[in-house]
Amino acid sequence: MTPPDTLLLPFDDSGIARAAELVLAGEPVAVPTETVYGLAADATNAAAVARIYAAKGRPSFNPLIVHVPDLAAAERLGVFNDDARALVETHWPGPLTIVVPARADNGIAALTTAGLGTIALRVPAHPAMQALLEATGRPLAAPSANASGRISPTRAAHVVASLGGKIALVIDGGATERGIESTIVAATGGEIRLLRRGPIEIDAPLIDSKTSSEGIEAPGMMASHYAPSKPLRLDATEARDGEYLIGFGKVAGDSNLSESGDLTQAAARLFDLLHVADESPKPRISVAPIPDEGIGTALRDRLQRAATPSA
Repeated sequence: MTPPDTLLLPFDDSGIARAAELVLAGEPVAVPTETVYGLAADATNAAAVARIYAAKGRPSFNPLIVHVPDLAAAERLGVFNDDARALVETHWPGPLTIVVPARADNGIAALTTAGLGTIALRVPAHPAMQALLEATGRPLAAPSANASGRISPTRAAHVVASLGGKIALVIDGGATERGIESTIVAATGGEIRLLRRGPIEIDAPLIDSKTSSEGIEAPGMMASHYAPSKPLRLDATEARDGEYLIGFGKVAGDSNLSESGDLTQAAARLFDLLHVADESPKPRISVAPIPDEGIGTALRDRLQRAATPSA
């Protein structure tokens, strides 16, 4: 049940109007995007951004993605070279985040970028986030709307379960379409670099945060992330005693990411089924093998991080 101090409203004009009021008052609100639900706050308001970190329990060195309505708005905040501009013109609006050098005096709170000289920008495709951007007239910092390091939310109920009582409002726009966070690339000089795999496949060298001299450049680069509260075993062809098995294809399991072996369907269901498994009475979770190809590579990346114990 929704806590009394967390309001759940449908995605409609009145819901967005209320969400905009809260954002302009410095409060974060949860809103759906095409990837996962985001916890949106005014990226120019340091106190509002701090409330995101407080609600999520998020490490301050992990920067936030700033959502803007279009490329023109993005270029007022960051410096785009020709390659970066061509890339986003192809994939925006959509689930692509690009890290570019931040413009001086762009008005973005330093806490949003975790003190870096770069900024992570995205133009979302979901009408709810676009409506909130229009209603507030502000760039919105919006990480996933869940406690830091936990399973990302693909439904309003997931947000309430994770952040209920910690935020004022959740806009319910139904299940998200993509079900996995945005692809992140960096265009900070030289060739385009891939920082995080996601729904959009980019032909660029993948940067491992463990070996990169830049360290943490973007969300989702920490080794332990997206984690359920229970131990997680990967590449399981059958359940061991006490395990909730999330199947894929011919590995049936207690639930199945995609009985037909469709990786896009599996991506959309991944976090949803991790929530189901985490809430089951079984003390451990296992996941069937996922092919290391296409979006399956991004799924395997998420699962590897989910299975990595926190330091």
